[in-house]
Amino acid sequence: MFFDQMPFDIKLEWGQRGARAAAERGDIVIIIDVLSFSSTVVTAIQYGAEIYPYPPPINEQAKAYAQSVDADIVWGRAESLTYGGHSLSPGSFTAADKGKRFVMCSLNGAACTWIAADARAVLIGCALNASVVAEAANRLRIASGCSITVVPCGEKWSDALEQENTLRPSIEDDLGAGMILSRLTGTKSPEAEVCLGAYQNTKERMKELLWDCASGRELRERGYEQDVIHCSQLDHMTTVPILKDHKFVGLSI
Repeated sequence: MFFDQMPFDIKLEWGQRGARAAAERGDIVIIIDVLSFSSTVVTAIQYGAEIYPYPPPINEQAKAYAQSVDADIVWGRAESLTYGGHSLSPGSFTAADKGKRFVMCSLNGAACTWIAADARAVLIGCALNASVVAEAANRLRIASGCSITVVPCGEKWSDALEQENTLRPSIEDDLGAGMILSRLTGTKSPEAEVCLGAYQNTKERMKELLWDCASGRELRERGYEQDVIHCSQLDHMTTVPILKDHKFVGLSI
């Protein structure tokens, strides 16, 4: 089928539907949600925590799941002000979380991860770990012979009408995907090439663009400017989260 971006080694798909397409092909999948599921997972794993992704919302089923794996719930930023504990802010994780377990829900990153769980491998990428996640994916592709699909998650329109598509492509995920694509080897689909081109054309201003993009402004106006600063650090961390037995652990490369 022409939508599968064959015969290219490196592909790009957006959002939950794209994650499903990649998983159904048996690809190696890199989930990218820069602000901030991916950045929070990378940060937590860097500190030695274990993260169980779970689809939203945080309801009784999610709480029961957390209890079944002996894990704490990671709240949304607003909910954490009420309930305390960890949130989707990467700064809520520290070295004190080594060995602890957390269930993390999010509208985009966790939802895409859950859908892609049956892929050949599911990795988490962002600006923080772009080089090492690309290196890990390159090795997995060569060893397995599988293609790689980069999945920028995007955001959702909160006020979309019933008949409208809720996906809002986001430049932070587009740039994060492009940064990783620039480090992936193999033939690239036209979709991947266009994303890569956007990154190459703006990479010198990447931090500035992340700071001033719609999602960055939203977080800053809500008082989370430190999240934007943290998530905009380029190749700052060396961990590669990989999904194993329903949880993210660090992959040694």
